[in-house]
Amino acid sequence: MNILDRFLKYVSIDTQSNEDSTSQPSTAKQLNLLKLLRDELEAFGVEATLDEYGYVMASIPSNLDHEVPSVGFIAHVDTAPDAPGDGIKPQIIKNYDGGEIPLKGVPGLSLKPSEFPEMLHYKGQTLITTDGTTLLGADDKAGVAEIMDAVQYIVAHPEFKHGPIKIGFTPDEEIGRGVVKFDVKRFGADYAYTMDGGEIGELEFENFNAASAKIHIQGCNVHPGYAKGKMRNAILIGQELCALLPVSERPEYTEGYEGFFHLISFKGEVEQADFAYIIRDHDRARFEDRKALMVKVVDFINSKYGAGTAVLVLKDSYYNMREQVEPHYHIVEKAVKAMEMAGVKPKIQPIRGGTDGANLSFKGLPCPNIFAGGLNFHGKMEFVPLESMEKASEVILNLVSLFAE
Repeated sequence: MNILDRFLKYVSIDTQSNEDSTSQPSTAKQLNLLKLLRDELEAFGVEATLDEYGYVMASIPSNLDHEVPSVGFIAHVDTAPDAPGDGIKPQIIKNYDGGEIPLKGVPGLSLKPSEFPEMLHYKGQTLITTDGTTLLGADDKAGVAEIMDAVQYIVAHPEFKHGPIKIGFTPDEEIGRGVVKFDVKRFGADYAYTMDGGEIGELEFENFNAASAKIHIQGCNVHPGYAKGKMRNAILIGQELCALLPVSERPEYTEGYEGFFHLISFKGEVEQADFAYIIRDHDRARFEDRKALMVKVVDFINSKYGAGTAVLVLKDSYYNMREQVEPHYHIVEKAVKAMEMAGVKPKIQPIRGGTDGANLSFKGLPCPNIFAGGLNFHGKMEFVPLESMEKASEVILNLVSLFAE
């Protein structure tokens, strides 16, 4: 099976995760793809397991006569809850001409180079887009397809020299729980790579430190005609709280290494309101300062309106993997060389987000992130160039060869 057919097969399976669920995996439908992947690996003759938590782990023994480190490749199967993830109808645009691409599921909607100029980097290539009604799922089914394509090559070419190879597929990455119960020791890799980056050439070993902040505002509702001195409008108190945070430190005003406070949801009425934030910063000290500012803001609201008006639940999500990967910088250097061998120009940059690799690195498995090829993740404008997926698969094979030296 070629990589395009494999990718189209995987995106046809709805695997959206659910942040409100307490199960692992968070949605049973993710198991449909995870079981398929286990079965496909076994059909290749590769030993593979699927455990109770939804982790597929597979191992390809070394065919060398000397010991080398074992290298792993990991991708997540779930898609983000930010846009519909079922009934995906991909469009395949061959020999892209550089113009607008109509997304035929929604009249008048199109992918426009004027809005997404990076499209022009892929003129003459084959682009896979959505039809405008769903996301595509290249995050991270492109990575899944790339890993499986490389495995297919390795088992079909016994002359290809390699050390021990470990394969992992995970659920629930999009809701921050992708490797909570991942058994690094059982996985058995010395080093690993997540195939979960964006456009071709991306290589990342730095990510945000991340926290969530959930704030409950307790107001007091009385008839508005008799409200003077009695009513406390939870919506307005929440707005006041939000206004105390720096406007310039919202996602829409930041880039590169700049962190932010991001209001991701609001639900409220006069009596009570709930606000949910995510807090992000690459620098650990600034990250701690941001959390401290959130506490200070909540304390101010309580001093003004009374104790218990605002209740904050602040929780760390993950940390910057750089401190765990940098002592093993040779794995970054190998990824650079593997890309160059494939004719890809490496672009080392910080992730303005997180990956399973961040938590895996803190579990003792240094795990940089390599491009999967997709763009505009988590939305209806998502697309992936076929040639980028092909190059990613080639990079995997090059890495395997480099670790075999």
